[in-house]
Amino acid sequence: QVQLVESGGGLVQPGGSLRLSCVASGFTFSAYAMSWYRQAPGKQRELVARISSGGSTNYAYSVKGRFTISRDNAKNTVYLQMNSLKPDDTAVYSCHAAKFGMDYWGKGTLVTVSS
Repeated sequence: QVQLVESGGGLVQPGGSLRLSCVASGFTFSAYAMSWYRQAPGKQRELVARISSGGSTNYAYSVKGRFTISRDNAKNTVYLQMNSLKPDDTAVYSCHAAKFGMDYWGKGTLVTVSS
């Protein structure tokens, strides 16, 4: 059974940091590109960051220089380190795995940036 379980969300003040984790099971994690998406209230879901199976990374312009995606294949885990958080970063962050037309989604974790 495929599972993607996110954790690490919560309430943080502007300028603060959070690290999200997504633990995968039920598929060959190392062979999949992993991504973090987010959806803010009333907005479309958007890609935040992606890391390929080989470790190449891509970021949305809005988070470049502030967020870092990484993966630990031994732990079947992908991370999103978020620094210098802004109120506009408030959203549900979801983990996504993809390979050759097959993809899986986690349920998401809520990040709220507010003073």
